[in-house]
Amino acid sequence: MTLNTLKDVYIDQLQDIYSADRQALDVTRELADKAVNDDLREALERGVKGISEGMEKIANLIKAHGADPTDEFCEAMEGLVKEARHHAVKSDISDPHVRDAVIITQYQRLVHYAIAGYGSLAAFARRLGLGEEAEMLQGCLDKTYHGDSEMSRIAVGEVNREAL
Repeated sequence: MTLNTLKDVYIDQLQDIYSADRQALDVTRELADKAVNDDLREALERGVKGISEGMEKIANLIKAHGADPTDEFCEAMEGLVKEARHHAVKSDISDPHVRDAVIITQYQRLVHYAIAGYGSLAAFARRLGLGEEAEMLQGCLDKTYHGDSEMSRIAVGEVNREAL
């Protein structure tokens, strides 16, 4: 797609976040399977649900603009997913509590990419006069912020202490 207008950028970035979410979904499931802390595992499972719901909303937006959700591949998320698998899923960590600390670190990196994407998309939608889309994207952003805050709370309140 040639990016000549803000709307072109908007659609391209919708496709990018859809691809990013699709990739993050699988690794988030893997992280949840590896987590030993109950609060962490449950938060990651909620993350899986939130990512799935976000993907559905984004796919519908993309289709409403006459585009294909799968026309973009997010190479940045590919790298983040590769790092998450390498450090948190496949690495040789003998203490499961230490692994939980690594899981939070890797998950938050994924989430921070999504925060940047949803924030930009909401701003683009507002500028394009797409009020309902902007509200929906702001909702996705708010939920993503909440998930990030929840991970920080779990890290500080439990996981980092257990890993020590």
